[in-house]
Order: sequence, then C-alpha cells, then structure tokens
Amino acid sequence: MNFSIIEKELQFKAIRSSGPGGQHVNKVASKIELVFDIANSSGLTEKEKALAFQKLANRISKDNLLILTCQERRSQHQNKVLVITQLFRLLKQCFIISKTRKATKPTRSSVIKKAKNKKRQSEKKQSRRKPTID
Repeated sequence: MNFSIIEKELQFKAIRSSGPGGQHVNKVASKIELVFDIANSSGLTEKEKALAFQKLANRISKDNLLILTCQERRSQHQNKVLVITQLFRLLKQCFIISKTRKATKPTRSSVIKKAKNKKRQSEKKQSRRKPTID
C-alpha cells in the first residue's frame, strides 16, 4: 500500500454541514466527502484490492467507490485531514489478516471441575425443593 499514490487519487467534495451552528452552518461548506475508487487505484496491489472489497463490502457503493464523510470540525481543512486519516486507518485494518482459530479440547481437570460444580449446583437446588410425602 502506497499512501502517497493513494492520496493523489482521492477526490474531495465540500458540502454544507448539518446540525447546530446557527447562521454559520447555512453559509459555509465545511463537511468533507471523500471518494476513493478502490478498483482503479494504482496504490493498492490486486491482493489488497480483493481484501478491501471483501472487508469493506458494506461501505462500498454499487459503483465500487468508497465514500467517507467528516463534519466533526467547523473547519473544512481540519475535516479533510480527519477524513484522510480515517481512510488510511480503515485501509490498514483491512489488510490485517486475523489468525485462524485452532480447535482445542478442554483439559481433563477442567472437565472434572465443571462436573463437580454442576453436581454441587444440582444438590443445592434439590435441597431447596419441598420434601415429597411417600
């Protein structure tokens, strides 16, 4: 993954931010929308693209574009920096391959311990019952 190439491929759009802010919100476009075309990116290898499509499937649009927005700050520049860091953090998380789980058996002592505890619980519950009249 080459961050400098990816950064050049990003497309930005400034939009009016929603939420509180009074008159300032109505006249300033501080919300930033970042668009990244994963399929046509030269900063990612084919393997990385496949991983990104697999792990970010719910965030990618029908046009194979990854769209992120940021409106945390009142400054357009600060929002731009935040959305870029958010993208790179997302991409880094995509490329972390988790270890496959190895199936293991419980130890003999843990099985015995569990059986004893279960028996103790059963006896405790039985002692609370009303006695039966024979």
